[in-house]
Amino acid sequence: MSNTQVLPLTLLEPEVAEAVAPCCPPLTERPLTADEAEKTARMFKALGDPVRLRLFSAVASHEGGEACVCDISDVGVSQPTVSHHLKKLKEAGLLTSERRGTWVYYRVEPSVVAAMGQMLKIAA
Repeated sequence: MSNTQVLPLTLLEPEVAEAVAPCCPPLTERPLTADEAEKTARMFKALGDPVRLRLFSAVASHEGGEACVCDISDVGVSQPTVSHHLKKLKEAGLLTSERRGTWVYYRVEPSVVAAMGQMLKIAA
């Protein structure tokens, strides 16, 4: 069990805090600005690849809400390709990671996922 703590967004470097901050209002609230559309597209583009979507799902559904790269690498591609896709998910702000010894553990960024879900929520 780790004794690590999650840092508040205000303590993170500005580009990291910006990457994980919820980006946009619900689509039915108002039109997106160009900046909001860019940030949102980056997140959805990252999930538009089947391997990335499988990796994201593997992390999100893993017991405890985080997964070691050693536990989620079986997605039909080589380890360097897995690392590339995980990097893209991190760059899009969908995952965070922490190195523990020789392994890297990934966690879904809940605020971003909640914001994406809220953005897509359309009143019936």
